[in-house]
Amino acid sequence: MTEQQPRQFLTVVVCAAGPAGEAYRIVELAQERGWAVDVVATPDAVPFLDVPKLEAMTGRTVRSEHRKPTQDRGRSPSDADAFVVAPTTFNTVCKLALGIGDTYALSILGEAIGRGVPVAVLPFVNSALAGRKPFVEAVESLRAEGVRVLFGPGEWVPHRPATGGGRVTSFPWGTALDAAGVRAPS
Repeated sequence: MTEQQPRQFLTVVVCAAGPAGEAYRIVELAQERGWAVDVVATPDAVPFLDVPKLEAMTGRTVRSEHRKPTQDRGRSPSDADAFVVAPTTFNTVCKLALGIGDTYALSILGEAIGRGVPVAVLPFVNSALAGRKPFVEAVESLRAEGVRVLFGPGEWVPHRPATGGGRVTSFPWGTALDAAGVRAPS
């Protein structure tokens, strides 16, 4: 009798940006690769999501807030083997680089980076925001800490202001999984 390997565990953090409504796609792709998936949403992202669909797909509650001390503990999204933050907003990239943990999503990501867990960030921002000094410095800072930020030439490039809607369907969910090391078992 062979012992079954435990499934690897991915936490997907979804921010309030255009592709958020299609976050089920990254869940499907990760599950096809044999990974268990948990979804954490920033508070502003929750209205973008089909929460019942994501919970049915993952078998887990979509979390956007810290648990109360009396709530069930179970497996925590912060225990993940890898994290993908997609789509990521200007706000989340800048706060994450500064170590601001004012939401559950930012808190678990800050901890993951500190523990050296693979984290891939896929921003969905326009060129006006992407060109700002705070964003450019935040991307550099995150990369210096080992975060795989998929942004810039040869990766995912920003769209012109007011044109993001045309890029939602081409959002590269699979590329984000690859960057976080989310692969099918060999």
